[in-house]
Amino acid sequence: MKTLKQRLSAGERLLGGLLRLPSETLVEMAGVAGLDFVVLDCEHGPADLVPLQQHVVAAQAHGLGVLVRVGAAEPALVLRVLDLGADGIIVPHVDTAEQARAVVAAAHYPPLGERGFATYSRAGRFGARSVAEHLARSAETTLVVPMIETPVACAAAGEILSVPGVDAVLVGPADLSVAMGLTTGAADPRVAQAMSEVAAAAERAAKPMVSIVGSAEQATAAPPGAVIYNLAHVLLHTLRDLAAARRAK
Repeated sequence: MKTLKQRLSAGERLLGGLLRLPSETLVEMAGVAGLDFVVLDCEHGPADLVPLQQHVVAAQAHGLGVLVRVGAAEPALVLRVLDLGADGIIVPHVDTAEQARAVVAAAHYPPLGERGFATYSRAGRFGARSVAEHLARSAETTLVVPMIETPVACAAAGEILSVPGVDAVLVGPADLSVAMGLTTGAADPRVAQAMSEVAAAAERAAKPMVSIVGSAEQATAAPPGAVIYNLAHVLLHTLRDLAAARRAK
């Protein structure tokens, strides 16, 4: 079976869901519904490691890939979530190639990075894998996705994408909008233009984009690569539609 990283690099259109702990039932529903992966949000949600492991286990039981969005500059958390068996990380507020190199260093073992090594973690099958097997498996599976969320980062997108070990980029439209002094998110033409310039840089670098969307229509219009449904937005809009039925009487 192809890994999430292999599928993304092969150009498959992958669909995932962003959710915050605790949401094990939503993880299972995402798998039953046929999504490809989930993103467990430890930046804007709890980062408790025991529930996180339970969510990773639930996802993998349903054949879902798992990415974890950590906080900015949290190499210790990067180590732990990868040891728990996550397929990769999404790291917010990466503005420069130097910061991107630090993210890669935290996520990968030497010689590409400097991640602390152990085979007795869940990712190493509790020691069942040899050192060589664990090193090879990690190199084959670990996805590193920096988030571009400021005008400075947009301008440096090409340099960030050129860093060895960076597999894709994700533009955070809400943060980018606020950083530009705006309040309208991706709906503002200036934000949309900045995002399209990052997408063009990704195309030149032959690396995929990862896009956050709130609907199937937005997913269809997103650049090539992976799409993450913001499940909080999707559920809220669905519940509002259900509530509107009462007002329609």
